[in-house]
Amino acid sequence: MSEYDKLYDLWLEKAGRDPDLKEELESIKGNENEILDRFYKALEFGTGGLRGVIGAGTNRMNVYTVAQATQGLADYLNAHFDSPSVAIAHDSRIKSDLFAKTAAGVLAANSIKVYFYDELMPTPMLSFAVIRLHCSSGIVITASHNPSKYNGYKCYGPEGYQMTDEAAKETLSYINKVDVFSGIKIMDFDEALAEDKIDFIEDWVKEEFYEEELKCRLEKDVCEKSGIKVIYSPLNGTGNKPVRHILKKIGVENLRIVLSQEHPDGTFPTCPFPNPEIKQVFEEGMKMAKDFPADILLATDPDCDRVGIAVLDNGEYKLMSGNEVGCMLTQYILSRLKEQGRLPEKPVVVKTIVTTELVRAIANDYNCEMFDLLTGFKYIGELIEKLKAKGEEDRYVIGFEESYGYLTGTHVRDKDAVNGSMMIIEMAAYYKLQGKTLIDVMNDIYDKYGMYLNSLFNFGFEGADGMKKMSGMMDSMRENAPEKIAGMSVEKIADYERSVTTYTADGRTEPITLPVSNVLSYSLPDDNKVIIRPSGTEPKIKVYVTAHAGTRDDAQKITDSIITDVKKLMGIEE
Repeated sequence: MSEYDKLYDLWLEKAGRDPDLKEELESIKGNENEILDRFYKALEFGTGGLRGVIGAGTNRMNVYTVAQATQGLADYLNAHFDSPSVAIAHDSRIKSDLFAKTAAGVLAANSIKVYFYDELMPTPMLSFAVIRLHCSSGIVITASHNPSKYNGYKCYGPEGYQMTDEAAKETLSYINKVDVFSGIKIMDFDEALAEDKIDFIEDWVKEEFYEEELKCRLEKDVCEKSGIKVIYSPLNGTGNKPVRHILKKIGVENLRIVLSQEHPDGTFPTCPFPNPEIKQVFEEGMKMAKDFPADILLATDPDCDRVGIAVLDNGEYKLMSGNEVGCMLTQYILSRLKEQGRLPEKPVVVKTIVTTELVRAIANDYNCEMFDLLTGFKYIGELIEKLKAKGEEDRYVIGFEESYGYLTGTHVRDKDAVNGSMMIIEMAAYYKLQGKTLIDVMNDIYDKYGMYLNSLFNFGFEGADGMKKMSGMMDSMRENAPEKIAGMSVEKIADYERSVTTYTADGRTEPITLPVSNVLSYSLPDDNKVIIRPSGTEPKIKVYVTAHAGTRDDAQKITDSIITDVKKLMGIEE
């Protein structure tokens, strides 16, 4: 009998806390492939916590893997903090409420105070609660923008951003010592609530969050004056109440909600991929727009940390990328602060290494200090904390990443789609009063700084074999560095795993001071670029292509040539 079969039998015998698990295990009896996929590994706990398919087994999100991770977290917190406390939130996904209450019960049984949101709540509001309630850690149960079969467990440090590499590594060491069936302390949620080991987070915390959000505004009355029309979809997630609340506060009177995507529903019936980066999530809103021609369609992902938009332009709605929205917000905020005489002497703008270089050109015009950080908003949160420690948090203007995450305030330490929605709509209303759409604004930016076409390509590799394939592809690209991509010479290679940049012309090297990460970056002539990295949360490899040219068509041709060549180099077949 294989080790996987032994684990299967153990789970079949012991996994009684959730009857769905028993049913699932019974249904795959004798199916070696299905058993292997559930037990060939344990879900990996990293700085993002856990993420995986909901179901039975060590490689699934279930009450046992959640309880095991939480027991490890509890052991870590009790080793480092006197009287530790944890804030918990969850989204609308399948079993999110069960997983959140399971985590709370484990913490309570380990003498850790729990502050629990009593309703669905966006990820940024969890970050705010950790900071405001002076918690030692935070947990939010969500799989962000993944399909409905996924769920996840994000873990936060006391500063309100996701757990750092060092803390996650130590927490993992504690998790690995926990037997999933016999090593977990847990108590009933309602019992812990009655004994004051769990408290519901009070409304004043939510109200203070909204107050801090509103402080980020730059213009008042523009929404009322412009009469801006908005169709909003929370994509059956947590954004429904908070985003509607904040838009009402800034004076958006012409607001419609996508009814089929309004209420919490973890099956996402009309948007199987609830990701505001893709056009499909806007289709329901576009139907509504036939009777209500909104200036903007707005959508937030299920945990409301990402926001995407489609803009009405000459009778049709055009999606705008995360890079474009981030560049427009940067331009808008810097220009308005300057005109208002409130621009700091050395403003700080932050982006990730895979985010467009166009924002650097904009930031340079305002004498900004530009920071390039690894992918993951925790690094932006960490930078905000460093600025705060030096008494310089007022220098922070905006941080964003190409994957539709924005933050213009310092009151939270994660990307914030409540904040992003507010600032995008304010910006759109401001320009509408000038007779411009956001498409017009973006074209003005391209006219001034040149066309930068940034494209993301995802290549999925499911199951045990998929992980091996991804690892082999990265190893091959690392050991067999290409001299040319799409006929263009590779001028330098940045290997973030080895922390070194190599200039190919003369072999000169320089160190990379960012944390170690499995990322490869290839710089080509004329600001063209390719970055390759495995996703930290999904079984896929991501390829980011930057094409710089005089026109969009020419940039698209460069993009097509680059990605065709990269696929050949990596051995990717579709």
